[in-house]
Formats: sequence, structure tokens, C-alpha cells
Amino acid sequence: MPASSGVPVPRTPATAASSASPGDLGDQVRRLRAEGGTYRSIAAAAGLAPATVHDLAAGRRRATPATTGALMNINGSALPRARLDAGGTRLRLRALHVMGHGSARIARALGVREMTVRAIVAGDAATVSTALRDAVADLYDAWWDKRAPERTRAERGAATAARRRAIAGNWCAGAGLDDDQLDVPGYKPKSKWKPATGTGVAPDVHLPARPRGKPRNGDRTPASRQRTGRQQP
Repeated sequence: MPASSGVPVPRTPATAASSASPGDLGDQVRRLRAEGGTYRSIAAAAGLAPATVHDLAAGRRRATPATTGALMNINGSALPRARLDAGGTRLRLRALHVMGHGSARIARALGVREMTVRAIVAGDAATVSTALRDAVADLYDAWWDKRAPERTRAERGAATAARRRAIAGNWCAGAGLDDDQLDVPGYKPKSKWKPATGTGVAPDVHLPARPRGKPRNGDRTPASRQRTGRQQP
């Protein structure tokens, strides 16, 4: 029998799972949920019932070697994302405020409640659904360099209120956002508020439903968006 070299043996997924404690299981489920997973998607990946996953995470059910191994070997990157970090969505909405698009106008275009938009803009929502993230990205693509219309007194008042909110929050216009980093959790633009006039007036948009499997318009290189003249220096 060969003598031990004294070098620690790396833990494989199997050995890690077999030595996991109930606390490890709870931490694993919380990590997967923080990465966008749900009890249902985690359960589907593990081949377990959602109630089983919930009870194991809460410590209300005793783990077996099979359930422990099933949960501990899940890679978070493989889970379908029901919820996503709201940071990129928040920055897009704030950039639209710089152009005079307020929460009410944005909500009408998206077909959602105004309070939903307000919560994201204010930073009160940590995550958003994939569908809402994609809808906001599409609207941002349509309006990022367009001013809000000011055809009536109500529209002028709404646009002025949106711009004042952007000024008070020192929010960055779209010209200062890095498209490649927008959806990276924790991304913070270096630019601050600057007045922006854009290239024209935004149309009234009600976004169509996205065909299943269609990529976001936001999935593009920065070179595909011409920023010249978008924001005043």
C-alpha cells in the first residue's frame, strides 16, 4: 500500500455531496435562488419535488444521500432564470428619465403598472422577470436617443418632472452606459447626469410580444449603436 504523500485530495462533486450537512444544503439552495433559480427550477434540475427542496432548505426534512447528492451537484448556470438582477433594467429606465420619459409613459408602453416601474427606478426591486427585462431593453432601444413628446401641457409637465428626477438622482444618460456591462450585476457607470437632447422625438410605442426564442435587441456590440450627438458634453 503506497504511503500517503500528505497532499490533500481535492473534493469531487460526489465527495462534496456525501459530506454535506443540512446547513450546506440550505446554503446551496439559497445560492441557487440568489442566482435566479426558483424552488421549482431547482427541484426540476435535481429530480425532486419543489416541496421537498423547500423543506430540505428549511431544515424540516431529513436529507438522504440521494437528495443531498442531487442538490449539491446542481450547477447554477444550468438553471433557467425566472428572475434576474434588476441593475441593468434600472439603469435603462433611469436613462430614459434623462430624456424626459417618466414612469407613467414607460409603464403604458410596457403594459405594466406604473408602481412596478417606479419600484425598479427607485432601487426598491432587486430582481425582475426575464420578460420584463427584455421588454425594457426593447423599449430602451427604441427611445434611448429620443426625447419624450411635449405636445400638450400634461406631456410637458410629465417630461419636466422626469428630467428633474433624473437631475436630482444624478442619473446617467444612455451615452454614458456601457452596453457590454449593463446586465452584469453590480455594474455602475462612471458617468453622471448630463443634459441630453437626443436626435428627435420618441414615438408612442406599445411593444409587440417577443417571439419565443428571439434574442434581445440589446445583445449587440457597442459599435452597432451610434452615440454621436446623443448627450451634451
